[in-house]
Amino acid sequence: MRIGVDVGGTKIEAIALSDKGESLYRERIPTPSHSYIHTLQAIGSLVSKIESMAGPGDSIGIGIPGTISSTTNRVKNANSVWLNNMYLVTDLERTLDRPVRVANDANCLAVSEAIDGAAAGFHAVFGVIIGTGCGGGIALNGKAHIGINGVAGEWGHNPLPWPNDEDLIYQTKVPCYCGKRGCVETYVSGPGFSKDYSLHTNETLEASQIVELALGGESHAKECLDRYKQRLGKALAGIVNTLDPDVIVLGGGMSNIDSLYPNIESIMSDWVFGKECQTPVVKAKHGDSSGVRGAAWLW
Repeated sequence: MRIGVDVGGTKIEAIALSDKGESLYRERIPTPSHSYIHTLQAIGSLVSKIESMAGPGDSIGIGIPGTISSTTNRVKNANSVWLNNMYLVTDLERTLDRPVRVANDANCLAVSEAIDGAAAGFHAVFGVIIGTGCGGGIALNGKAHIGINGVAGEWGHNPLPWPNDEDLIYQTKVPCYCGKRGCVETYVSGPGFSKDYSLHTNETLEASQIVELALGGESHAKECLDRYKQRLGKALAGIVNTLDPDVIVLGGGMSNIDSLYPNIESIMSDWVFGKECQTPVVKAKHGDSSGVRGAAWLW
């Protein structure tokens, strides 16, 4: 039995998977924000709960919204900033009293979907998380490709390609938590989508509320959603020009906007070199569970 844990900005989820990929038990709890010690304790309690319900796990994989530095062995690049600079692997192994494997949550999504999800059967899979943040990960033949610096697939902290005048104005008003401006994350994350609407209306709404207004015909919301699609299409076109994956899988809260999918590939074609784009863009089969399932498959 494999145990996977997905440490998100708002929730920590754990799952027990059989060797055939069957879910034996799942549990999720709120993330103790801004407390590293409490996060470690929460993971330990969650694993204990899983094992009390499903039996002892043979392996544990952990997905995080960051990566482990190959130089320092500390967490880096996490938008759950209280994890940064911590010896997470060592501390988790001490907390859980066994070896663990830790990977970026978007890599976990890509692995999960490549093994038995929407990208099953594809060689090169690019997995996208567009939710509280914006991450990317790569799975090659069902295994996470991490890279020598631990940042393979981190498209969210590249600048939005081919910005128009409105994109450039936006980046002056919305800095990224990483300290730079113009990062893809500031445009296509859920909070970025909400911020764009707020800048045009002086009204603060959740992403789901804006989508509902757009579907109902409200003009500002429709324009906001159209800008979002264009920005997402340009960002994904940059990935095609760099990696040219066999398939792109979208996960995270924003991936549940069904209207993204019908014309995203045609938008990408405008920006892909050669004006051709056959890359399918699909929604994650396992939805919110893709990351936690991928963590379990890290072993």
